[in-house]
Amino acid sequence: MSDIKLFETKKVRTHWDNEKEQWYFSVIDVIEILTDSPRPRKYWSALKVKLLAEGSELSQFLGQLKMVADDGKMRETDVADTKTLLRIIQSIPSPKAEPFKQWLAKVGYERMKEISDPSQSIDRARENWQKIGRSEKWIQQRMTGQETRNKLTDYWKESGVEKADEFALLTNIIHQEWTGLTVKKHKDLKGLKSQNLRDHMSEAELIFTALAELSTRQIAETDEAKGLQENAKAGKKGGKIAKDARVQLEIQTGKKVVTGENFLPPAKEKKKLK
Repeated sequence: MSDIKLFETKKVRTHWDNEKEQWYFSVIDVIEILTDSPRPRKYWSALKVKLLAEGSELSQFLGQLKMVADDGKMRETDVADTKTLLRIIQSIPSPKAEPFKQWLAKVGYERMKEISDPSQSIDRARENWQKIGRSEKWIQQRMTGQETRNKLTDYWKESGVEKADEFALLTNIIHQEWTGLTVKKHKDLKGLKSQNLRDHMSEAELIFTALAELSTRQIAETDEAKGLQENAKAGKKGGKIAKDARVQLEIQTGKKVVTGENFLPPAKEKKKLK
């Protein structure tokens, strides 16, 4: 199960391995948080060379998993379990090291609670959104949309769609059909990089996304769609239903549904050089 966790509003891509019952964390994301480096990949490459020269065997404990990259595609990235990640953190001089270690412990504890009580994960998501200033109305819409999304992906799995890149392709088909933009272009419009697009959607964007995905699932179920190609056809039909509704609303209100608005913190003014 892949997921996004937040450390002081900054994202960390994670994966929970059900068989091994442990978390794996994107090393690049952790490096970026601890160092504030504009080039975390370069920092990580240099650190690996340094550790190897020192005789560290850390590299053999690293893994690679496909995770959603800045461009919205699934790409392989270095990951580490909690124990290995702690060893990496010890090699990085950072004032955030101790707070991050405490955060890791908290993530592990929360996962154990969520396994025994699944409602805990829903409460955790709500709490994270509240921390970064989302309104209760927005949070409710986001959670409703996620439930709709989960039902659609469940159908895809049952109908023979299994690969992560196939999920991404179908999602993009639906999204482009109703918005007129690919997922990446929509993120570019909002000025997003690694952030989750849905976490930066307006209430209207969330509603139309849910309408597109609800329509897609119901059409796929009616047509008994199987495999990638048939589900792609259902996706275009479902996306068009939301597109037609969007166009009508825009005609009536004179306002665009798909916009560049986001929830990013305001950019800090650069100090003038003296």
